[in-house]
Amino acid sequence: MRLGLGWWRPSRFNARFIGNHGFSIGVDDVQPGESLNQKKKITIDEGYEKCHELIALYSKGDLIPQPGCNRAQTLESQISCLLNKLRETAGDDCMSTLHWRNSPLIMSQCGSKGSPINISQMVVCVGQQSVGGRRAPNGFIDRTLPHFPINSKTPAAKGFVANSFYTGLTATEFFFHTMGGREGLVDTAVKTAETGYMSRRLMKGLEDLSVFYDQTVRNASGGIVQFVYGDDGMDPVKMEGKGGRPLNLDQLFMKVMATCPQRGHDTLSPELILQMLNDKLSGQDASSGGCSDKFKEMLRKFFEDRIKMLRSTWRALQLDEDRVGKRDSSIEERVAADISGISAKQLQVFLDTCLSRYHSKIIEAGASIGAIGAQSIGEPGTQMTLKTFHFAGVASMNVTLGVPRIKEIINAVKKISTPIITTELLSEQDELFAAKVKCSIEKVVLGEVAAAIKIVLRSNQPHLVVELDMQRTERYMGISSDTVQLSILNDPKIKLKSEHVRVIDETKLRIYPTGTDKSKLQLELHNLKSMLPKLIVKGISTVERAVVNPVLRRDGTFDRYNLLVEGTNLLKVLGTPGVDAKRTKSNHILEVNKTLGIEAARRSIIDEIRYTFENNNMMIDLRHMMLLADLMTYKGEILGITAGGIAKMKSSVLMLSSFERASEHLFNASYAGREDQIEGVSECIIMGIPKQLGTGILKVRQRLQDLPEFKYQPDPILL
Repeated sequence: MRLGLGWWRPSRFNARFIGNHGFSIGVDDVQPGESLNQKKKITIDEGYEKCHELIALYSKGDLIPQPGCNRAQTLESQISCLLNKLRETAGDDCMSTLHWRNSPLIMSQCGSKGSPINISQMVVCVGQQSVGGRRAPNGFIDRTLPHFPINSKTPAAKGFVANSFYTGLTATEFFFHTMGGREGLVDTAVKTAETGYMSRRLMKGLEDLSVFYDQTVRNASGGIVQFVYGDDGMDPVKMEGKGGRPLNLDQLFMKVMATCPQRGHDTLSPELILQMLNDKLSGQDASSGGCSDKFKEMLRKFFEDRIKMLRSTWRALQLDEDRVGKRDSSIEERVAADISGISAKQLQVFLDTCLSRYHSKIIEAGASIGAIGAQSIGEPGTQMTLKTFHFAGVASMNVTLGVPRIKEIINAVKKISTPIITTELLSEQDELFAAKVKCSIEKVVLGEVAAAIKIVLRSNQPHLVVELDMQRTERYMGISSDTVQLSILNDPKIKLKSEHVRVIDETKLRIYPTGTDKSKLQLELHNLKSMLPKLIVKGISTVERAVVNPVLRRDGTFDRYNLLVEGTNLLKVLGTPGVDAKRTKSNHILEVNKTLGIEAARRSIIDEIRYTFENNNMMIDLRHMMLLADLMTYKGEILGITAGGIAKMKSSVLMLSSFERASEHLFNASYAGREDQIEGVSECIIMGIPKQLGTGILKVRQRLQDLPEFKYQPDPILL
């Protein structure tokens, strides 16, 4: 078969090949082999055995609770973790045994449809079904279904599906799977409406932002939102490579080396390469139409990496002196340079090409980047909705992600569902140090460290006795009867003075009531007894728990320890001894603003939106997120993209009435006698006049003073 010349040859070849051979999928594609069945059985048996051991420990009361959890929550957390790992292990075994010509595997790998989870659910094991992020809840009296014993916490009784779709589900497994599937369907229906409304709000907030001739990003009334779009003024549509880079330098370098070959041995030394690069970049100032500092740094790093490669090639070519004798270093250097070096002509062509292509990618004046940004954030939000449906029943993380998290950020919510402070430590390799810092941050109540809180009724002076448990106080470090006394005196609810709280010894305190009326003494003592177990004796009151987290590198090796603090009060966490305040972050944007200021809050908005999208395997150009963050913060306070926030951002009556509560806005404006300049997108559409975006940014005018003066001369025929 002879194909025509051109870039379309591989496409035509593939289309013809698939046309001749076909691509089909059948039941035999998801049939597990005997060895896979045996592996699965061993994996599931081991997992079940570990789960039964945990349940036995819980039944005896020997299960050690995790920080901030009771024993029941700890058991659920540990079993869920075990069962998720079990499905992952079975899935990995399945993927490793599939043939490379397997149709579902090809579909998954080429990105047409499906994922490894879908394949492993069809072939080996469907996995744990979750409802509301937890295992299947009890539907009957203390059990999920009448088929299981009361209070049974085994994997099968709480929604674990050991079968695959190929082998078929049992009746109870099928019922649990329908519970997980129902939640997925409801989620899809609810979140579709949510993301639709979110996209509309984003578009309304960002619609009038555009790039002006001075490279600034302004709204319709001329207010500056960004001094340079995306910090570099580049068009996101024209970017190459990962991370929104302007150029794919490796590809461009290979092209230049191929189209402009070397002549002779005129390769440059590393010093000359850097010198030529610096000379070329010295005249490229961003303010005078050159390139940004970020791009210059990218070019320098690229050449530094090339030079490192050149030097390593040269070292690799060095011969062993003892074995071969004296070596000719000039020949070696020349050979190494020929392999990975670059000539002056090539370098010149490469730099000229880089700069010309860079300038062609600068965003044009009039570009409606606000609308593009709103679309670029809103559309992937809709995709996140569908993910819930595709992964029906797979247990989720206990941190708010996906659409609810994006909503929290965009709405600038005052109370977020899972506030987490990622706390970096000054001594990050020491686990004991991390545990000490954790103890000073984590909230400890008197009920956790008290062995007993008793009422002693004596005729002369009835009182409360608080006895501390020495083992528990040692575990929490720094808690004694003196610190407990101080906590009682400082508590605003208890309202006791120093004469009412006496320290007997290291582990015992006596608390006397304040009232003199004997009829109310007993009531006061009982009130005190109910309040004391909740008294915070150590740590930060707004922190629920802190967990020592071993951070791993991308290759799976250990990197460092940090703390994940669940709760608020970033200021107190930053002030805790042992915490590296410079690197500690919170996901609560309003708290970051209150503690560190508006610029830190802006950075936090960008990081949180990017983190949420990356968790759903979605890449969005950073420039869109930066624009949204700048719009939310450019007034000096955090404004959500809500009816209230947009009203503070924009002054146009017609724009606000086109968004929400039209009659209210129009009535108030007419009552107050407000004027509308008709500058923004919505107002121009309502009035039917051209918008000041895109080609509408410029106006063509006629210079009347340059025209020749018109003099009327009567026609002689008419005369």
